[in-house]
Amino acid sequence: MKKIAGIFKNREIVDRIFFTIMILFIFRLGAAIKVPGVTVQDLSFQTNDAFGLMNLLGGGTLQSFSVFALGVSPYITASIIVQLLSMDVLPAFSELSKQGQYGRKKMEMATRYLTLMLGAVQAYGVIKTMENQAFITLKDTSFWTYAYIITILLAGSMLTMWLGDQISQKGIGNGISMIIFAGIVSSLPLQITRAYQTWLADKVGQGSSQILIGVLQFGVYLLSFILIIGFITFIESSKRKIPVQHAGKGGQTRKMAQASFLPIKINSAGVIPVIFASSIMMAPSIIASFITGANLDAEWLNIFNSSALTKMPGINGTEWSMPWGLMIYIVLTVMFCFFYAKLQINPEQLAENFQKNGSYIPGVRPGNETARYVSKVLNRITVIGAAALAFIAALPLVLVLLKVVPDQSLALGGTGLIIVVGVAIELNTQIDGLLAGKSFEEVQRGE
Repeated sequence: MKKIAGIFKNREIVDRIFFTIMILFIFRLGAAIKVPGVTVQDLSFQTNDAFGLMNLLGGGTLQSFSVFALGVSPYITASIIVQLLSMDVLPAFSELSKQGQYGRKKMEMATRYLTLMLGAVQAYGVIKTMENQAFITLKDTSFWTYAYIITILLAGSMLTMWLGDQISQKGIGNGISMIIFAGIVSSLPLQITRAYQTWLADKVGQGSSQILIGVLQFGVYLLSFILIIGFITFIESSKRKIPVQHAGKGGQTRKMAQASFLPIKINSAGVIPVIFASSIMMAPSIIASFITGANLDAEWLNIFNSSALTKMPGINGTEWSMPWGLMIYIVLTVMFCFFYAKLQINPEQLAENFQKNGSYIPGVRPGNETARYVSKVLNRITVIGAAALAFIAALPLVLVLLKVVPDQSLALGGTGLIIVVGVAIELNTQIDGLLAGKSFEEVQRGE
């Protein structure tokens, strides 16, 4: 309560929160405007495939095929590509990443140009794929119709990115993350309502025993929901602190500065491995949908469907099923966790920076030994982080395959909760920083 009172007493924080709410209101208003000239069917995406992921990140905008249907997906993809290229892959980008504020501005400009190109390609791919799968129907299939719809979707994506920038500058939190956060949170009440309807409301009139069972089922569902959020919060907040000391002036090690720590998060890769894994799993189906006459219901495509069982031939004409898609999805998620963790924390570059700044890890020699030590610690904690991320991401799929829940819309866990918890923690940290800054100013003024 003291923190909430402090927030409302701080005029700057209140103004930032109000501005953020207004921008999110504009985004949700635009999300309700459908693209003209397109007839949309009753869509129901699975949250683990590429369309479901786009729909999740856009807060349901793809499901209604609104002007914001692309959301921030092209920007996220472009940011990941630029970040990968800056990791000693493309020398020009690597140099820019070392040039401070000037380099960051140049890389951000390159990201925006790449967003335009990827957005146009992605918009065409989405239109063709959804059209081939009878998700949408166009009034006209001429070149100009496609160009018109692509232009609208691309403009919506760029406007979404601009709204995110406004939140980052004048609001609270990271703008892009806040837009994704708002979209996911807006769907949570509907999920709770569906669970209530499925396990409780539909059993009214079936006798007191059925109602009691329904109350217990719904209660267990809510309790599980809270426990999973708590588990994700624990994983996202957990970090391994490596002690770091700094040599005094003139290299005098007797008078040491206050010891600091190098924090390494257990899940340093965030939700990026899930996005990568989902995109790769969906790629064969998207490619097949581009091919005229391709059988989209072919059994071999189930191998890349993480929420389906693949039929396998058995002995004497029998059949058995295996969740190959789920297994591949988990393996890809774990692999990308290790890959992206190494991109986020480069042990060699970290050891080099330590040497330049006169910093060192107690008991570890500077240089290659420091790099090996950091790499070993990173690998060990990434095992925990990758296992936790794979568990959370795969939990909805496992619950559906085991028929614990009737459909995936009621499944617990998943990418959405990981994003929501991560953004909430980041938001709380920023608010604490603003409150601390206000307190420091009051102390300086002698209040």
